[in-house]
Amino acid sequence: MAKGYSYFKEVLHMNMMSMKWLSLLLLLQLTCYFSSGSCGKVLVWPVEYSHWMNMKIILDELAMRGHEVTVLTSSASIFIDLNKSSAIKFENFSVSLTKDDFENALKHFVRKWTELTNSFWTFPLLLQSLFEDYSDLTLTICKELVSNKKLMTKLHESRFDVVLADTVGPCGELLAEILKVPLVYSVRFTPGYSIERKSGKLPYSPSYVPVILSELSDHMTFMERVKNMIYVLYFDFYFQMLNEKKWDQFYSEVLGRPTTLLETMEKAEFWLFRSYWDFEYPCPLLSNVEFIGGHHCKPAKPLPKVTYSYLLCFFNFAFSVGIILHSLFIMFNIVKVT
Repeated sequence: MAKGYSYFKEVLHMNMMSMKWLSLLLLLQLTCYFSSGSCGKVLVWPVEYSHWMNMKIILDELAMRGHEVTVLTSSASIFIDLNKSSAIKFENFSVSLTKDDFENALKHFVRKWTELTNSFWTFPLLLQSLFEDYSDLTLTICKELVSNKKLMTKLHESRFDVVLADTVGPCGELLAEILKVPLVYSVRFTPGYSIERKSGKLPYSPSYVPVILSELSDHMTFMERVKNMIYVLYFDFYFQMLNEKKWDQFYSEVLGRPTTLLETMEKAEFWLFRSYWDFEYPCPLLSNVEFIGGHHCKPAKPLPKVTYSYLLCFFNFAFSVGIILHSLFIMFNIVKVT
């Protein structure tokens, strides 16, 4: 018994020592990483509209800290302004899709989405048809990017350290695989948590976590739980945010080996969720998941001193006008009665 105890004590001591050395090594690596002259090179595969607005906050901060940020943009890009002065570099490439066609397609997508009625039977089917068109658009752009040999050679020679992409806009994971660099995802949510569960391996339990877009709460009756489970089965076995058959075939051709879109997305090193932990339903989280809700909210600036005097004058004026109007109202009432 004493021998076993001493052996356990020795092993525990060795583990503690190894953890200390590991912590020291990690600290040294971080010190080297954040020291001057060791800033990284970030390649970004963005998505339009609010997705770009949220991602740009991260990119501006990275650029401000000395990192070299390069954003890939197609000639059909709508929301990304290449002419605006910025510390971010933009690498533009030509595509056959025109800007007007792309913008009209996205506007049609948003308009149809807002017009969808959340019917238990029709909503998922209509949502599926919307994403099929979006999938074909993004696939066209991704194919023309990868087939641009001059640009791909330039990206290889640039030796990027990481690729930052959005889960809603595929192709970033393919770039990371081709360039053999780590992949970081920025995500708010995907319909039915499909990508988060299949590629991110996040265990959203259907017994107490309602499927996103189902409009169910975490306080579900038995029938609502049954409904939630049907949603889960639908998003697991039928719904595809992207046409996986086409994407799987394309990725396999480019990489020269059988693979799938979800398998490639699964290789992401880190997932940045644009939400707060306490705003989401409880579920176990993996070590490569981080909530960054509020990163786009800048600290409020103090009001200038002159504003207070203006406010005081305004309130005095409003109070005086109120007294005058009240007096006139009383006077006219008295005249009317007499």
